[in-house]
Amino acid sequence: MFEKNVTKVVQDCILDSGIQAKDVAEKIQKPYSTLMREINPFDVSAKLGAETLLEIMKVTHDIRPLQFMATEMGLTLNKGSA
Repeated sequence: MFEKNVTKVVQDCILDSGIQAKDVAEKIQKPYSTLMREINPFDVSAKLGAETLLEIMKVTHDIRPLQFMATEMGLTLNKGSA
């Protein structure tokens, strides 16, 4: 087992969403193969951009990546009004 990193959290976010990864890719207007490379924690050549991350969180309605990053920085998130 390996230590969680933000890429693995994003991968889990998509895989746990109940939305097919191909549909997520289509909704964020990214080729499926590119998205799958970018969310693969073992692919060190592909990088997930901040804008793509934001779009993934919007589509999946999952803020675990944001929560993970806050925790890594020693911070917590407070729920605000949307």
